[in-house]
Order: sequence, then structure tokens, then C-alpha cells
Amino acid sequence: MGHLLLPGDADLRWGWRYMQQREGFIYSFWTEAEIKKGEGERQRDTCIPVPVFVKFPSCRRGPGNLVVAVSAEGWFHLCDLTPAKAPDASGHLEPPVEEQRPIFRQHIPANTKAMLISDIDGDGRCELLVGYTDRVVRAFRWADLGEGTEPPTGQLLSLKKWTLEGQVDSLSVAPGPLGTPELMVSQPGCAYAILRCTWTQDAGHPPIPKGTAEGSRETPTVRDVVLHQTSGRIHNKNVSTHLVGNIKRGQASESSGPSLFALCTLDGTLKLMEDADRLLWSVQVDHQLFALEKLDVTGNGHEEVVACAWDGQTYIIDHNRTVVRFQVDENIRAFCAGLYACKEGHNSPCLVYVTFNQKIYVYWEVRLERMDSTNLLQMLEAEPEYQQLLQALGVDPDDLPAVRALLHQTLYQPASGNILEPTSLGEAPD
Repeated sequence: MGHLLLPGDADLRWGWRYMQQREGFIYSFWTEAEIKKGEGERQRDTCIPVPVFVKFPSCRRGPGNLVVAVSAEGWFHLCDLTPAKAPDASGHLEPPVEEQRPIFRQHIPANTKAMLISDIDGDGRCELLVGYTDRVVRAFRWADLGEGTEPPTGQLLSLKKWTLEGQVDSLSVAPGPLGTPELMVSQPGCAYAILRCTWTQDAGHPPIPKGTAEGSRETPTVRDVVLHQTSGRIHNKNVSTHLVGNIKRGQASESSGPSLFALCTLDGTLKLMEDADRLLWSVQVDHQLFALEKLDVTGNGHEEVVACAWDGQTYIIDHNRTVVRFQVDENIRAFCAGLYACKEGHNSPCLVYVTFNQKIYVYWEVRLERMDSTNLLQMLEAEPEYQQLLQALGVDPDDLPAVRALLHQTLYQPASGNILEPTSLGEAPD
């Protein structure tokens, strides 16, 4: 079993879950409601050699549900999962169960390690970004050779090749200082690099500075790889790093300020950054972190940072460095998080784990009322009847020791009958 993809923007009636297996097949599954009807397996797409990365949606324009699969050998496959029949009046969709072949394939450079589909040059068209084991990142774009043809007729065109100093473990896109997309690539030692899209620049020669002698004209070189270190402290240059960008800091109307992104390392370092220079917080844990995601578990529009370790330890950290952690009882080989449709026909926060025992665990409706810690007094003060009840009992709401004593007696000594004097109790525990 390899990587796992849950497309959060797929049709909610389907709620597909994609799984790759070693024999080179891509499986898509129905939600639990359809599984109970005996229609668990939606369809199987043959993809030989073995796919190492699957992404959704595709980099091709147009309607439909397309999946991109890239193998370690460099084979790019395009699979169409759009249903042939429209849903009936009840919304039920009859799933095809026959094996399907990719509708398009093309060979690109081999040794794929990471993949991303996103618009990185701001032109409204998605590019395919592929990271390789030889410290190279390549950008491709789909070029249609026939408009509106089915199956699609076209090919991937190479746009750019970047060579980096260290291994590439993850790719992400975040808005830059000017609001345009920036491609971020993780680098060992809790570092990252910004890759410039030089194909968007004017192909002509730049203006020649005044005072330049005739015959000494030299075209200034544009730095297409800008390396950033996240701190002055020297990290282990051999430790792998993962990053996730464009972390939301509120609803669209509330979100303001520079973009947030997070990094984690295999030696247990977690960082939340604002732009390239400002470190918001840093956390050191004693677990090997291998996966990093973002997910809004409180529903307030602020996306928390979610990190997973090989041993199943999972950390959820908000922007104020409040940490919630829990343990999955198995060793984990793949992890992802997002808003996916598992039940009840709507997206909800989900955590997905793939174990070394060939199992997939989906934790759905992962919601927390709040991330920050609180106490009983703060909770009661938000209730409208709280003040009235205190006054009816003859307790001044501003007398904190008396209020604590009343709560202490109510919780731990309800049979005593009399309110204990605050002076005799001191400050009772919250």
C-alpha cells in the first residue's frame, strides 16, 4: 500500500477515497452509506508501473473528475472518474465496477519524490510540479491539441527545471509579499527555498544601466532559487524537512497580514512562520515527525497545524502555540488531513492514517470546541443565568473567593447543605 488521497472538492454524494496498491492499481471507494448497499468498490484504474503519487484535481481544464498519477519510473497517467450516468431523482449514482484504463499517458523524467498541482504563476492555469530524488524540481503545463475532444488530446510541456542544494521532501504554494503565488520547497535542516517562475518575465533584454560601456553589456542573471534559513541556530543538515503553506488565519473577511506557513523536521522540530523572517513559535517534541498538514478543527477559520510521527503521535497546534496531542496505537506510514465527505453528505474535518499493517483509518468529524485552555468560572460567566443565581444565593459575583467556595461545595460537598465560608476554605481549586 502506498500513498493515499482524499479529494476534498469531489462531489459530496460520492465522497471518494483513493488508494494505491503495489500491483499498480488505483482504487476508489464509496462512502459507508453506499458500502452498506453492497457497492463498496467504485472502480479500478489500471496504472502500470506502480504509481507513487496521485493528485486531484488534474492540471487539465474542463469539467469532470480527473486523477493524475505519476509513477517512480516517470509515467504520467490521467484517469477519468466522471460517472457515465447522471444521478437519479434521489441522488443515487450507479457506480461502474469494470476495470478502466488511463485515458492518457506520457513519460516524464523518472525518480518522482513529491508532486503538486497548483497555479504558481498567477495566470489562472494549474501547473504540475514534480520533485525528484536528485534534488531537482520540474514544472509542467498541459497543452491541449484539440479543444473539447474526449478523451483529451494533448501533452505535458516542460516549463522550468530548478536544481537545489538539498533533497526535496514537500512542495507548497503560498501568496508572496505582492499577493502573487510563490512555490515553496522544503530543504534539509528546517530550511526552505522559493522557486521563481522565470518564464513569466519579459523575454527581451532588460534595460541597460546608464554608464555601461559599449561592448561590455552583460545580461543580469535572475536568481530562480532563493534559499531561506528559519533561524540563526544551525540545524542538522541531514534531517528531512516538510512544509505546508498558505495557512488561513481567519475567515476571508478577517484574514489580513502576511501569509503563514509551517515546517517540521524528522528530529521533532515544529515551526510556524510569518513571511520569510518572522518566527511566530517553535516547538520541540521527542517524536520523529514525517508528515505535516493544516486543518481548521475549531471552525473559526483559523487553520491549525497538524503533524504526525512514525509511531502515531499526532500534534494539533494553533497560532498561539496551544498544543493538543493524541496517540494512534499503530505505526504510521502515510498521513493526510482535510475536509472530506465521509458521512451525512457534507465535508467535515478528517484525519487519515495508513499503517504498516495495510489498514487505513479515517477519523471523521474531528472538531474541538476550542484550542485554548479555560476553567469552570470562565465558562459560567458566559451563561446569562449565572449572575442571577449567585445573587439569589447571596453571593457577590465580584467576590472571587466566595464564588470559588460555592463551586467547591457544589461539586465536592453537595450533601453539606450550607455554603462554606470562603475565609475558612481559602481559594478552592477551579
